[in-house]
Amino acid sequence: MPDPKKTVKVTQIASVAGRKPGQKETLIGLGLNKIRRSRELEDTPSVRGMIRKVAHLVKVDES
Repeated sequence: MPDPKKTVKVTQIASVAGRKPGQKETLIGLGLNKIRRSRELEDTPSVRGMIRKVAHLVKVDES
């Protein structure tokens, strides 16, 4: 039986108003666009890189 895939829960905690270009697009790529919205995402290097780019705008819960 295959191993269950690891996931991370990402919640937006701050607004993108007045932030550097690209940060809004990164949040949209993560499936977020409003404060307190959450998404359960697969834990991959590409998702980790996107989270790192907007780490000051999101909260991450490991699962």
